[in-house]
Amino acid sequence: MSVLNYLLSKSFFKTSFRIILTAIIFFIFLVFFLRFNTRHGDFILVPDLIGKNTEEFQSELHELDLQYIISDSGNYNPEFKINSVLAQIPEANAMVKQGRKIYLTLNASDFEMIQIPKITGITVRQAKKTIESLGFIFGEIEYVDDIARDEVILISHDGNELNEGDYLKRTSIIDFKLGNGKQ
Repeated sequence: MSVLNYLLSKSFFKTSFRIILTAIIFFIFLVFFLRFNTRHGDFILVPDLIGKNTEEFQSELHELDLQYIISDSGNYNPEFKINSVLAQIPEANAMVKQGRKIYLTLNASDFEMIQIPKITGITVRQAKKTIESLGFIFGEIEYVDDIARDEVILISHDGNELNEGDYLKRTSIIDFKLGNGKQ
């Protein structure tokens, strides 16, 4: 039997019809199954959790049948209470499905304490890069009589002298005393 004769035979048409009918039935079943299983058109409005503490957002998310994951708590913002929500994903007023996970960033308890590295005896440019990379804020500069021009002679915070190995909170302001090149 040649290929052309087979393509024109009743056997080929019956087999093709069965395949097409099975595909259509499977497609219809799949569409209804997905609509039912994914709760098509059934959404929950995500609440605004920014600024809420742990107990408040836990109860609110539980009532809405939403889950949460705390993705980060390393940031600290002094304008928010400790352990309150700083950011959320998805954003407030987003439409999500029941059981969806909401990723939260919480306000840390405080800035962490960072050890002061050796700053004295280096140039102000090197010192600025070093302290800013650690999260400190470059403060005021005062020049004092010293032969080394623009070299860090002394560092301080709130008028208190800092030494290598001391601990200070991140984002603290560090003031500098630099040499002016005169003796």
